[in-house]
Amino acid sequence: MPVGRTLFAGSPYLGVYLRVLDRVALGPPQTPRPLEHDLARILGVRLERSSVFDCEVVGAMVAANANGFVVGDAIAPAEQARLEAIAPVTVVRHRQNAMGNNILANDTGALVHPEFSAETVREISGALGVPAERGTLAGLGTVGMAGVATNRGVVVHPKATERECTALGSLLGVPVHRSTANFGVPIVGACLVANAQGILVGRPTTPVEIVHLQEGLRVLD
Repeated sequence: MPVGRTLFAGSPYLGVYLRVLDRVALGPPQTPRPLEHDLARILGVRLERSSVFDCEVVGAMVAANANGFVVGDAIAPAEQARLEAIAPVTVVRHRQNAMGNNILANDTGALVHPEFSAETVREISGALGVPAERGTLAGLGTVGMAGVATNRGVVVHPKATERECTALGSLLGVPVHRSTANFGVPIVGACLVANAQGILVGRPTTPVEIVHLQEGLRVLD
């Protein structure tokens, strides 16, 4: 089953709480068991639990691809150790330290917040093992919440410009599609999690939105 609808403890903003890759999902310790089962059944991933910055919004705080995690420097040593048991961790010092909000990545490329310095962009590129470039989506620097990317496709804020979409598609090496989720919410990265196998969306997401998301992320029934 490639698409499911659910909530995180009553919230439809799954991407704020979870960071999902093709084989593993990272979520806070309080991730509900039914949601853990949905992640395994629909996305085919095992859930690893950890707080980040002593908070539950793990998806907003952690950026990742198959090569590792990128986090801000407020991470506690015990939290970093838990993440390092899953994949390599790179700690980046910057005032924009919610890396999941500010990096949109797959295994080919990474789009990052335009306020990141050239040195920070190089750090992110090295950590994820892909080219990284500064940019926006719909004029927003929080590209990790304005879009969701897999190795099959990218879905972005419906007001992302043609220039932004073209640059993103070239960088990440996959088609780019515009959509909303959660009944009209444009920051799609906050609303859902996805990988090459499937999509898990917030419960308010409409059937029409699901069709757009499936087309954009190339996940078909």
